[in-house]
Amino acid sequence: MKDLAKKTPVQSWYTGKTIFVTGGSGFMGKVLLEKLLYSCSDLERIYVLMRPKRGKSPQTRIEDWLKLPVFKRIREEKPDVYKKLVPIPGDVTSDKLGISPEHERLLIETTQIVFHCAATLKLEARLKDAIEMNTIGTKRILDLCLQMKHLTALLHLSTAFCYCDKEVLTEKVHDFHHNPYDLMRTVEWMDEKALDTITPNLLTPHPNTYTYSKRLAEMLVRDTYSNLRACIVRPSIVCPANAEPVEGWVDSLNGPVGIMVAGGKGIIRSMLCNGEYNAEVIPVDIAINGLITIAYTLGQMEEMPKEIPVYNITCRETKRTTWKEVLDLGKATAYEYPFEAGVWYPDGDITMNKTYHTICVMLFHWLPAYFIDFLMFCFGQKRFMCRIQNMVSEGLSLLQFFTTRQWDFKSHQYQAIAKHLTPEDNVIFTMDVDAINTKDYLRRIILGGRQFCMKEPLSTLPKARIQLKFLYVLDKVGKAFMLYLMLWLFLTLTGLKAPVYEMLGWA
Repeated sequence: MKDLAKKTPVQSWYTGKTIFVTGGSGFMGKVLLEKLLYSCSDLERIYVLMRPKRGKSPQTRIEDWLKLPVFKRIREEKPDVYKKLVPIPGDVTSDKLGISPEHERLLIETTQIVFHCAATLKLEARLKDAIEMNTIGTKRILDLCLQMKHLTALLHLSTAFCYCDKEVLTEKVHDFHHNPYDLMRTVEWMDEKALDTITPNLLTPHPNTYTYSKRLAEMLVRDTYSNLRACIVRPSIVCPANAEPVEGWVDSLNGPVGIMVAGGKGIIRSMLCNGEYNAEVIPVDIAINGLITIAYTLGQMEEMPKEIPVYNITCRETKRTTWKEVLDLGKATAYEYPFEAGVWYPDGDITMNKTYHTICVMLFHWLPAYFIDFLMFCFGQKRFMCRIQNMVSEGLSLLQFFTTRQWDFKSHQYQAIAKHLTPEDNVIFTMDVDAINTKDYLRRIILGGRQFCMKEPLSTLPKARIQLKFLYVLDKVGKAFMLYLMLWLFLTLTGLKAPVYEMLGWA
């Protein structure tokens, strides 16, 4: 990293700026805060909207963050800049964000940049919860931003998948037959049971409440655009860090990371997925660099465009990787860097044949799960495999909507940003996905999931490789036994056992 005493244009623009961030405790939020503090250290202050959690105050939670791996280089190189991180007690699901009048005045008087990242990412969330957090929460942020006296950039974090009814997903906000204001009023007065009943009809054509509520939120931001310097940012599937702040850093098993970990431990053996379709994933550090430079770009605009700027943070058309390529490279990497204590040899596959998938799930997901739980019961241990398989099944059913469709994202406005940055800024805030080696990145994902989610240190790799060899032998022996059993059963039921045995000389 170059000496920041000589600042680049992006760093100079952030100098002395006061920033307000929602969703700072999330995966992207933590990386955003770290990157701002590390690479734009001369900013004035970052206010973070935070709610007390598990009996901890917002200040205590902020202090606990510094101990996380994501803030390692801050601890080691720039510990003083962490003091610029200031919690604002509140919650986007509360009226007026639940912040005190004093804090409200502080934000109105001093804030210049807002990153609105707070959202519930649960695809299976109830409609009331998703609307309350993602849509009404956005409305509350907009109401506060409209009062800010020095606001130069508001970035609303959305999702690239919020227009799943469109064949081509361009960088614009499309109209929708549902009015977000009507939906917000509906969830306030309607009984939750009644709301759950009509949810399936309301969601069509959306697969879940997440994409639906985010689409409604985009309409709110668009409607307020004439009075705010705002834009909408849509990342695709955000995955572990490629290079910074720590290679492979991730803090949850959501999305592809969970699938890779479950597959690496032999829990997932089959998945509905079209291997020829593109895997629309983006490293979190690339996405965060995009957010930071988009805010800079917005702040540099002398005249705002007629329509609200929208940026799709997605893979370039020159850097397309299919799900099959991800699977093949991922399996090879998982064999080289195996997880500890796998339940079976990791040798799953993807298919678009629902019948074949169902058979595989019954034989290789549920049958082993019941068998392992039976053994646990016999030995007086706590049963867990059926519960895990139930969670896996629910997760796969939610994800298959995204893995069985071809997505055509256009990101011309987003890709154009790098062209207007200096070479130095393009190094510090790189958005170049083309430069990433897919195999190396998959290794970082697997090692990241291993270390940061499963808490399996690299020192255990030799033992894990021995376990993998044992599971390989067990897998082959088990399959051979099952094949023999099925063949014996077939010959017995068809009456062919005696003549076949006689022909083979086994009689």
